[in-house]
Amino acid sequence: MKKNLLLTPGPTQIPPDICAALGRPIIHHRTPQFQQYLKDAVEGLKYVFQTKSDVLIMASSGTGGMEAAVANLLSPGDKAIVVEGGKFGERWTELCKAYGAIPVVVKVPWGKGVEPKQIKEAMAANPGVKAVLITLVETSTGVTNDVRAIADVVKNTEAVLVVDAISGLGVVDCQMDNWGVDVVVSASHKGFMCPPGLAFIAINAKAMKMAEACKSPRYYFDLRKAKKVMEKETDTPFTPAIGIVIALNESIKHIKEQGLEKVFAHFARLAKATRAAAVALGLKLYPDDSCMSNALTTICVPEGVDGNKIMKVMRDTYGISVAGGQGEELKGKVIRIAHMGCIDEYDIITGISCLEKVLKELGYKFTLGSGVAAAQSVFNS
Repeated sequence: MKKNLLLTPGPTQIPPDICAALGRPIIHHRTPQFQQYLKDAVEGLKYVFQTKSDVLIMASSGTGGMEAAVANLLSPGDKAIVVEGGKFGERWTELCKAYGAIPVVVKVPWGKGVEPKQIKEAMAANPGVKAVLITLVETSTGVTNDVRAIADVVKNTEAVLVVDAISGLGVVDCQMDNWGVDVVVSASHKGFMCPPGLAFIAINAKAMKMAEACKSPRYYFDLRKAKKVMEKETDTPFTPAIGIVIALNESIKHIKEQGLEKVFAHFARLAKATRAAAVALGLKLYPDDSCMSNALTTICVPEGVDGNKIMKVMRDTYGISVAGGQGEELKGKVIRIAHMGCIDEYDIITGISCLEKVLKELGYKFTLGSGVAAAQSVFNS
């Protein structure tokens, strides 16, 4: 029986105790019992978001949380600065257009992080801009953007800073309150080690005031409604994903037991080992050194080798899933190995070992075992 190891940037591996929580008999959501689960989840999420602001939970994918941010903050005709440095930055642009907002696009070469001065220049050229929409971890490229530096540019203006932290929260540091971020969006199926199905949106008073005045139509994703129901009854306006909320509490317990600093250091260590393995195999890392993410490692495949073939053989033959490249820019040209959620050093060693085996089968020349040895060297240091 082959392994089923997920080294993909979402969904991630689910630990046994969280699987057990998902298997509990379902309870009704309009009960004091579930309301306590919901209250505990919100308080736990505030710890991970590093905020005292409202955190609202909705049954959707992470993109639903992104859509909620746009629908509640931007009226038709409003301008928003959008950073496009990969597929998920482009999603902000698409959402703005869907709601009649005007995206002012800051284009960043794939594999590079946005410079704060680019945001400053775009804001100066577009007075009255309502929001700046960025991505913490651009999963398509393996880049982490400098949210703190961008927040320094935005926080003393009338605009709000909105961060897609779907792939980054609980994996890399994102201090919502200390850095002055107004809205942070995340989801259940990456750093939180749960199945897909929950989106989270943390929103401060500045952004909620903007939501109250927003003219965009909204119903399911109405954050005013969600905030009102949460404050009045510790509840959600619509049926929540009951089992995932219950499991989420187990996930947050894991994170709290370690503490955020240790969690971030753990993923940094996994990232360092994965990068060392790639370099030892003679492979090039795709992103710039200055902005490489600790959430995943994006590796350029060797000349003459199809990245999609690597991914397919690893998954279908050996039961180890990594992600391929996205869009015309990267499809077939890179593989992406995630180190987030409950992944540990043994999972990384297994993944690198499998990668070596498949590369050898596909005709790539290298010293067998060199990647594993490099990763082990990091873990044993």
